[in-house]
Amino acid sequence: MKAWSFSKSLGLSTQSWTRVILLTIAGTLCCIALAFVIDSYSFVEGRWRLGPSPKDDVIIPLLIAPPFFLYLLSKLRQLAIAHEQLMVIASTDGLTSCFNRAAFTTLVDAYLDRVDRQEKGGEGALLVMDVDHFKNVNDNFGHDMGDEALKLIAQSIKSTLREVDLVGRMGGEEFSVFLPGIAPDRVVMVAERIRETVKAVNFCPQGIPCNLSISIGGATYVRTASFSELYKLADKLLYDAKRQGRDRVELCQLGSGPPLAAAH
Repeated sequence: MKAWSFSKSLGLSTQSWTRVILLTIAGTLCCIALAFVIDSYSFVEGRWRLGPSPKDDVIIPLLIAPPFFLYLLSKLRQLAIAHEQLMVIASTDGLTSCFNRAAFTTLVDAYLDRVDRQEKGGEGALLVMDVDHFKNVNDNFGHDMGDEALKLIAQSIKSTLREVDLVGRMGGEEFSVFLPGIAPDRVVMVAERIRETVKAVNFCPQGIPCNLSISIGGATYVRTASFSELYKLADKLLYDAKRQGRDRVELCQLGSGPPLAAAH
């Protein structure tokens, strides 16, 4: 992981032209060295000596090797770019640019499993949120405007989070946020900040002001946890928030009784 980060910082990723140029130079030098080795060994005499035409050992590789390596490595670079684009498409929701459900679930599970194996537990939270009365937006303004609302909400959620936090669109108007390495008492503030930021979104389809809001259910953990455990609790709390009036936050720590917060 450290080696990959170091290479990336130097611009040596498989998608960089720097890597292509450096490997082309290295490949050409290797060809020159190989030409000297082949031309300098006498099989008849069984010893090394300078070949009869040392200039050719430099000129010929310089004429042939750079175009060959440049063409080959540029094609590999294009393949690397295409592969990353396919990976992004496969893991990203096309409308909101959040992780799709499968990618989000896999990433959170992988993180929790690694933390469990390496650190024997940790702390963090999973938030599940749903747009309030979203059907009314689609019915009154059309699905195109509904899509615009989802984009604005996704942008608002991302704007409140850290770089390490994960945002996924779980389907329809439901989103989920994973907050690794955050203390339970800070989760309340983060969830409230998300709710308030979404509520402040300026959404005026067809020039008509339309208020947006979300209900949030969240499960925090301070020990070993799995995605399914956290999601089940957070989803239950989400529906509690909806039943109690929407546009509110309900949080609880996994394995404990009373909720950490019930805010609106």
